Amino acid sequence: MTMKKFFAVVLALTMVLALAACGGKTEPASTQTDAVETTAAEDAGKVSVMTHDEYVAADLDTAVCVETYVQAKQSWWEDKATVYCQGPDGAYFVYNMTCSEEDYAKLTQGTKIQIQGYKTEWSGEVEIAEGATFTILEGEEPYIAEPIDVTELLGTDELIDHQNELVKFTGMTVEAKKDADGNDVAFLYKWDGSGAEGDDLYFDVSYNGQTYTFTVESYLTGLGTNVYDQVREMKIGDTVDLEGFLYWYEGVNPHITAMLLG
Repeated sequence: MTMKKFFAVVLALTMVLALAACGGKTEPASTQTDAVETTAAEDAGKVSVMTHDEYVAADLDTAVCVETYVQAKQSWWEDKATVYCQGPDGAYFVYNMTCSEEDYAKLTQGTKIQIQGYKTEWSGEVEIAEGATFTILEGEEPYIAEPIDVTELLGTDELIDHQNELVKFTGMTVEAKKDADGNDVAFLYKWDGSGAEGDDLYFDVSYNGQTYTFTVESYLTGLGTNVYDQVREMKIGDTVDLEGFLYWYEGVNPHITAMLLG
């Protein structure tokens, strides 16, 4: 995370110099100053609101503008918010978007927002980078995504087409991981087992003979949430159904938000 935050700061400074204002809007995003918006427009011209297909087709490190709906909030700190967004045509992960604490409270599930920022990639995860800005679109009907079952897409090239969407996996078998002492365990605190209660949970599940690593992201669903407690109680060999956001890190690495025993 340290490298990512350093990279994001550099990218955010670049964005101030080059980010375009969204086309068709005369008011700045709620957290953007007039000076920054003017500089962005002068440097890069206007960017029209994109469909999800247009966003996918856009080159990395270019300005993008999308309208979408908040599905979950992962974190807020120092006027930066990380959120999962999705509309009927596709999903977005927005990392460290500029956001006041007051505006963060307004980003309830289903709220429609317009986002302007830069499209980037981090270890396979395509996201809208740190420093993006947003406008809440008042008077819009909320949209709450339903999870789609992508179990049969595991191990296929088609799975990544659903990156960042709310998805579900059914009939997954909990596999053993090795702790620091070489013991078989159902989960680890942090990816290497070096963490403690309250940290991210990593666990392996298999389907059709292939094993995948899933994560309970502590900033999103941490200690005290149902899924955090359920993952800590599961046993090797359990069959489980899982829901979460199809995050990517060096391959598929979903952020799990709900679990049911199969």
